[in-house]
Amino acid sequence: MAQSGSMISGVAERYARSLFELASDAKAISKVETDLARFEGLLEGSADLRRLIESPVFSADDQLKAISAVADKAKITGLVGNFLRVVAKNRRLFAVPGMIRAFRKIVAESRGETVAEVTAAHALTAAQQTELKAALKGVAGKDVSINVTVDPSILGGLVVKVGSRQIDTSLKTKLNSLKLALKEVG
Repeated sequence: MAQSGSMISGVAERYARSLFELASDAKAISKVETDLARFEGLLEGSADLRRLIESPVFSADDQLKAISAVADKAKITGLVGNFLRVVAKNRRLFAVPGMIRAFRKIVAESRGETVAEVTAAHALTAAQQTELKAALKGVAGKDVSINVTVDPSILGGLVVKVGSRQIDTSLKTKLNSLKLALKEVG
């Protein structure tokens, strides 16, 4: 299973790097970032769209037609629209979420930033995100861009990954630690 994950990561990285180079040449990095974020929002909001990109049951032609329709309806055109079509044609839609993350990481590196993956129990407000970025900048020593994922199962707190470091202040982890400590006592 780990090999499969690294394969997806390699595919995502290659596609993201190519998209970044095209966007950089066209001086359209911020437009591509915006369009990718819109597509990611569509993915998060639609179980049917997630099923389309994750399921191997759909043919490349079906995926291409569906992604083209979704991109046209959402007015995702230009580089990202073409990118999604190429990815669908090449049967790589399953890796799109990883491609988006990899693209953000490449863009952040090009700006001299580092990327933090943040998991929160609920959506963070703009003020909370700004405060978190400032705190992480103090730890990392450079600007930090954050990717926030909402996971209600952590109950409260945050899980923050910056590079190889992970800070887990989630309530779920604290409760599990307490549960383990109580088992050792009894």
